[in-house]
Amino acid sequence: MKYFDELKRAMDWLAQKPDTLFLGQAVEFEGTAMTNTLQDVARSKLLEMPVAEEFQMGLSIGMAINGTVPISIFPRWNFLLLATNQLVNHLDKMPIYSHGEFNHKVIIRTAIGSERPINPQIQHTGDFTDAFRLMLKTVEVIRLKEPEEIFNAYQLAYERNDNKSTLLVEYGDYFNEK
Repeated sequence: MKYFDELKRAMDWLAQKPDTLFLGQAVEFEGTAMTNTLQDVARSKLLEMPVAEEFQMGLSIGMAINGTVPISIFPRWNFLLLATNQLVNHLDKMPIYSHGEFNHKVIIRTAIGSERPINPQIQHTGDFTDAFRLMLKTVEVIRLKEPEEIFNAYQLAYERNDNKSTLLVEYGDYFNEK
């Protein structure tokens, strides 16, 4: 099993669920390596977003409250940083300050930026996994190092009974290497 193939299999599986929607930059139109993992997802399941990461996370929260399970895609950690307010102060804390009344799941997909074959430099290759694990109280953070971890992690994120949100961290270099 290959890293990319497992990501694609997980996205295809999620796309079959009636309550899912994929949103982010380069989900409907080419632009990142993640785009290719969505190539067989119906266009009706894809919502292309402008470069407005905080808005995207806020929209994802609203969609989750309304009964959709959004798969909110931020192609690199460095982009997800721009949605930190919504992620840390709202999605993560809502179950706490609402005493469990608002406990809706969002599946967040991001990656540690690829350095090979071309290194886009440090503003695109950050790994903030450990820092976010310290900041997040209710959102589970899962780093996907091996291909065999991928499908089960996305399946857990969707099927979890506790309705917790899940942040899945991929490795951009592994799309072609593993």
